[in-house]
Parts: sequence; structure tokens; C-alpha cells
Amino acid sequence: MRDISRRGMIGLGVGTAAAVGLAGCGTGGGSQAGGSADKAKDGRGGGKRPAKPIGDGSTSYTGKQPNQPGKPVPLQPGETPPQFVVFSWDGAGEVGNGLFPRFLKLAEEHDARMTFFLSGLYLLPESKKRMYKPPNNAVGASDIGYLTDGHIKETLKYVRQAWLEGHEIGTHFNGHFCAGSGTVANWTPAQWQSEIDQAMSFVKEWRTNTGWTDLPSLPFDYDKELVGGRTPCLLGQDNLLPTAKKLGWRYDASSSGGLQRWPRKKTGVWDLPLQAMPFPGHTFEVLSMDYNILANQSQNSTKAPPANYPAWRKQATESYIAGFKRAYESNRAPFFIGNHFEEWNGGIYMDAVEAALKHIAGKKDVRLVSFRQFVDWLDVQDPKVLAELQGLEVGQAPAGGWKGLGKGV
Repeated sequence: MRDISRRGMIGLGVGTAAAVGLAGCGTGGGSQAGGSADKAKDGRGGGKRPAKPIGDGSTSYTGKQPNQPGKPVPLQPGETPPQFVVFSWDGAGEVGNGLFPRFLKLAEEHDARMTFFLSGLYLLPESKKRMYKPPNNAVGASDIGYLTDGHIKETLKYVRQAWLEGHEIGTHFNGHFCAGSGTVANWTPAQWQSEIDQAMSFVKEWRTNTGWTDLPSLPFDYDKELVGGRTPCLLGQDNLLPTAKKLGWRYDASSSGGLQRWPRKKTGVWDLPLQAMPFPGHTFEVLSMDYNILANQSQNSTKAPPANYPAWRKQATESYIAGFKRAYESNRAPFFIGNHFEEWNGGIYMDAVEAALKHIAGKKDVRLVSFRQFVDWLDVQDPKVLAELQGLEVGQAPAGGWKGLGKGV
């Protein structure tokens, strides 16, 4: 682990649970990704997709994203809503631990789509760090450090694969500043604009910044692909939202302490918060993110005594499943789970999220989607039906069942 900030603890507001958003980090070398720079391989179809380079060729237009669900349709009167579940990843860098490909494989096996919140700095070589000018921080500063060149190449490889397999590429911004005078909590809308512009440039110009010309481009237009993000440590949303709206973003996933209810818009942008979920063995609830479970189990230690791991792995798994079950059997509110590609406490949180996904996948009405796919569905619903769904409390099924939905009964 390297240059990780453990600062920025913020209260969940449910019992004594703690809410922390923390981007992943990495050290060491990684294998190199290779291949043609002018063709994009369809992740599942196996065919070649002609690529039209954009800018310096770091990204390219390859047509409509493959492996997407059918066109969303409005709920019909009396129809039971789907149970949406979104697995998302903060940072989304491959740092040699094999977690990015592990969860791409898991998603493929269970027909799941996910959202990967890519940190822009994960595509910027440390030798070029002075290109980054973070608001209220020193030039080149970063609380998550920089990836090795080998790990940047691995990250490019798996981000490319993820998009071709139907997953969403969002943003986790750049330097992950959670405390002190430079914290993102105090950034102005104009400073958020600067941070976003830089994050996008690092993705759109990685070829220029690295000098690597033998690697394939990312097969998407990031100006059109990027429609949402999650802020470091879940801080600063209020000042981010005006900028997000101006940019045409469709959602923001930065709120902390959300509840398992149907979402609403803030400042014209869908607010998709991490949620309080049951925490087995406790009277309080915990935020639906791996690091928040860790914070409650080991008081922020990422290398606690291994003797604790089996019980903690079981507790984490059961917490995710309890959150899913509560929504699935009541108001069908979407369930959002946040993760990091980290091996904290022996990797038990990765095991827990894998076990939870396997438990959830394949159940009737369940849809494992990205945030973008979920808001696609929200945007075609009848506002009156959405209002009925939004009126249901945590764990509250509609009176008389779903047969009355949209019928005014």
C-alpha cells in the first residue's frame, strides 16, 4: 500500500457506523498490455470493430457500446418493479493483485454490468505528475500516489475490456484529498470543474503523456461516456452538483448515509447514495461499502489479526445479503454496493462481495446493472409511478401488493 489517506471519517448517522469513501492504491510492477492500436475487439463477440481515433488516439469511437440491455420501458400498471443492484468500484486501477480481471470474469459469468469509477491519475505516469494541478493543494500532490508504468498499462487493458463487455466508466476524480485545507469538501464549483477537466484529460491524452504508441486506444469517446462519478471520501457533493449539471451529468453517487429508498434528483441530477444496510450482530447499520464494514470491524486497520478474518468475512457477506433481501422483499429500492480493488484484511471484503453477487444473481426480477443503465430506466418511467415508489419507506412493501402500482389505489 502506498500514500493512502485514512483521513476524512464522516458519520453515517445510523448508530455508530462510520462512512468513508477511499480510493484504491497500488505499488509494484505489472504485465504489459499489447495489441493493435487501430482495431477494437468486441469483448464477447470476438469480432473486430473499426476504430475512429479521437484526439491523439488515446480514445476512439468504435460505435455503440456492445453488451447492453434492451431499450428500457416504463413499468405497466400493476407490474412489480425490477430489483436493481449496482456494484461499483472506486479508483478502478489494476495494481498487480488481479482483482480487476477477477471481477470482470465474475460479471461475465453472472451476466452482470458494473460501474468503474476510474481515477484520472491512474493513467498519468508519476514522471509527469507536475501536470496535475489539484485545487488548494501543491502541484503534483496526491493522497493516493501514482501507479507504476506497468500498472498503468494493466489498468488501460482492463478499462478497455470492461467497456467492451458492457460496463460503465465513470470518474473518481484525481488526487483523493479528504482532509486539511485542500480537502474536496471545500472545493468550489469552479474548482470541481478544474478537477474534472484534468481527470478527463488524463484519460483522453494518456498516449501523449506516456509516449506509448503500441497499445490499443480506449474504445469510447470519454466526453460522451462520462455521465457520473463518486467523490473522494463521499465529500463535496453540494458544490459538485452545479458543475455536474452544467456538464450534463445524469447522476452522482457521492452521497453518504443514504437509505434503501427509491432515489430522487438533486439540482436536476439523480442522487444515488451509498446506503445504510443491516449489520449482523449490531443494532446499528453500516454503509454499503467495503471500507465502511472494515472501519467497524477493525477500527480502520487493513491488516488486523488473521484469526478474525473468517467471522468478519461471514459478517460482511451477510450484511450485503441482508441489504439486498430487505429491498427485494419490500419496496424494491435499488441496492448500491461500493468497493475498492484492495486486499484489506486478507482480501475478505473481495470474497464477501463475490459471495453476495453470486447469491443475488439469477433471482427473479433481479437486474445487475451499471449506474448509467439504471438511470436509463429511471428516465423513461412515468413520474407518477416513480412518485409512488419514492413514497415507500425502508422495508415498506406497498399496501395491497404491487397490483395497485400506477392505478391510483
